[in-house]
Amino acid sequence: MSRTALPFVAEDISSFARALSTQLNTCDHSPSHLELLNMIARSTGFRNFQHFRAQHLASTQPAQPAAAPVDAQKINRLARFFDGQGRLVRWPKKFSHREPCLWVVWSKLPPREVLDEKGLNTLLKALHTFEDHTFLRRMLCDYTMVARTPDCREHQRIERQPPPEALALIRHLAERPVE
Repeated sequence: MSRTALPFVAEDISSFARALSTQLNTCDHSPSHLELLNMIARSTGFRNFQHFRAQHLASTQPAQPAAAPVDAQKINRLARFFDGQGRLVRWPKKFSHREPCLWVVWSKLPPREVLDEKGLNTLLKALHTFEDHTFLRRMLCDYTMVARTPDCREHQRIERQPPPEALALIRHLAERPVE
């Protein structure tokens, strides 16, 4: 494990020494390395050493780049692949339209639940209208949105963060009035 140097600053050395001394006096044994690190961190106002380290790492991390703006026109075009009940009515011909539409189907699968093939098929049949649930199941597995056992008996949604475009489509469809 690589070690990162963490700068240690005590605003008031006197109150730091007092707080550390109090903690050492209440300890009935010689503190271990980790206990001593936790005492030092608590003396400077942190909950423990892990909190101290997390605060330092968070302050040194580069700021997350702003998410690229989502093309509202594309979201409206993608929404046309879904009926008023949020079901996929046809499979997109354009490759760039397929994944966002598949994410919508993924979002309607139950999280952290193992489904047998029949149960997944029943859900998929309710999520589309073009009568090819096996194709959707295969696409979900190919895009690594659903994991399945080697014998294909059990399926489970893989918990991942959808891309911004897919999230925008999921939100757009959720906000649409149901027909």
